[in-house]
Amino acid sequence: MRIGKQDSNFTSIATSDAETITVRGKDLCGELIGKIGFTDYFFFLVTGKMPTDVQRFFTDAVMVAIAEHGLVPSVQAARMTLAAAPEAVQGAIAAGILGMGSVVAGSSETSGRYIAGLLEKARASGKSFEDVAFEGLSELKARRQKAPGIGHPQHSAGDPRADVLIALADEKGVSGDHVAMLRAMAKVSREAMGRDLPINVSGAIPAVMLDVGYPLGAMMGLPVLARTASLVAHLFEEAVRPIGFIMSNHADMAIEYDGPLPAGAERKGGKHG
Repeated sequence: MRIGKQDSNFTSIATSDAETITVRGKDLCGELIGKIGFTDYFFFLVTGKMPTDVQRFFTDAVMVAIAEHGLVPSVQAARMTLAAAPEAVQGAIAAGILGMGSVVAGSSETSGRYIAGLLEKARASGKSFEDVAFEGLSELKARRQKAPGIGHPQHSAGDPRADVLIALADEKGVSGDHVAMLRAMAKVSREAMGRDLPINVSGAIPAVMLDVGYPLGAMMGLPVLARTASLVAHLFEEAVRPIGFIMSNHADMAIEYDGPLPAGAERKGGKHG
């Protein structure tokens, strides 16, 4: 059965024959292994070009910033999966990655697309970044939606990771229109949203990376790759110092059943149905 487009049967990423393995036009064994670092290789795989010094620096910086964030839901899912299936580390890693989305870790992609959309509107309309940011945030408020890239439930005075990344972008002279639009969003947030919303790391990552030339369509790959490194660490610890079943037990104890009970049955805590 033919499903979807059938007119593009090509890839430009890799091929091989009996003698060579080619990746993006380079000989894997002769030109890449032992010649470049993994960050270079990741950037090269995604874009087909070796990163500049600045692109390498910020790819490293954003992945260090986002890799570890404690026992977030994706990490808990991974650790409990390993507890239940200790022979399947790859399954536990997959469980953690599948737990990454618009709320946890994947918000960098959402923020990047929002910032890029506002920037496109500003360029098309000739309006100032602040005017476009105000209009965009006002629309979100009217729809009772959160503003991507600004605000943080814990770091209400400012996300320290975002502050460092933006400061580094300024220091290296790479802060461009995407960072400028993100700053405009934070500046008008009180007027548009009713309270000050500082830049968060999910806004800083795409703004900086887009300004250094990383593709928007591959933005989700940055937190996925970074968090995979963290998952490996958590799963190694889980194997030697397990807490997966402890977390599972605490979840069971924390949640109270409020559905119907058979006659004579007693609810947890001694409450009668």
